[in-house]
Amino acid sequence: MVKPLTFKGDKKIKKRKHRSRDEEGKRQQALQAAASSALSADAVADDDTWVSAESLGDIAGPVMIVLPSTSSGTRPAALACDANGKVFAIPIENIVDGNPASAEPHDVRQVWVANRVVGTEQFRFKGHHGKFLGCDKYGLFSATSIAVSPLESFTVDITEGSPEIFHFKTFSNTYLSSQASGKDVPDVRGDAAETNLNTALRIRMQARFKPQFNAQKEEKAREKISQRELEAAVGRRLEDDEVKMLKRARRNGDYHEKILDLKVKDKTDRHA
Repeated sequence: MVKPLTFKGDKKIKKRKHRSRDEEGKRQQALQAAASSALSADAVADDDTWVSAESLGDIAGPVMIVLPSTSSGTRPAALACDANGKVFAIPIENIVDGNPASAEPHDVRQVWVANRVVGTEQFRFKGHHGKFLGCDKYGLFSATSIAVSPLESFTVDITEGSPEIFHFKTFSNTYLSSQASGKDVPDVRGDAAETNLNTALRIRMQARFKPQFNAQKEEKAREKISQRELEAAVGRRLEDDEVKMLKRARRNGDYHEKILDLKVKDKTDRHA
């Protein structure tokens, strides 16, 4: 075969590989799957809804520490701190029918960033101003330290049988508690000798940091699939009942088996 004349310095032209129709279909399907996965991951990352922590493994990222009500006249309140490190209770405004399980912060002072103290099972809580929550030996709270010592480390206990109720134990083996103050919000102290109703806390957190919530959200995202993607997987146009059947199979976990059944059926029909 005679090759065309070439000269030194000419750019080499890359030949495009010819793809069969099946290969092109698989390529498009892979691209669509990758795009769907990326979109679902972005949706999880952008989720700013608040949910209740239910286990120690949930406690991470921005949290809101909801204090127990000490009396019928006390408004639902959350643990907060100001720029000077003073720790106090602040009323919760974003709440439905007074239910602490629906509380969300309306003030940055109510938000703490939680994570584990490296090498331990304890937790630390950083305020909005970059200082850590601490409790001294007298049971007085403050948020003035830029480093974490035993005073800024808390053991978090979960109430057996009540997965949304937690207790914060200090370095002195006493507990964070809310106490009646005669005002519409309680006083906060860390000298309770044992757990009781006044030490029962709820932790509200951003949903995107909750492992179980993320797993459920990603699973729902995987269940969503377009008719075009289903037809690309089967290799032909689908009837409405077939589309419904495959989407149901995605939810039930036998999607690939149903796809294979349709392909086998198509081959049988062609050779009948």
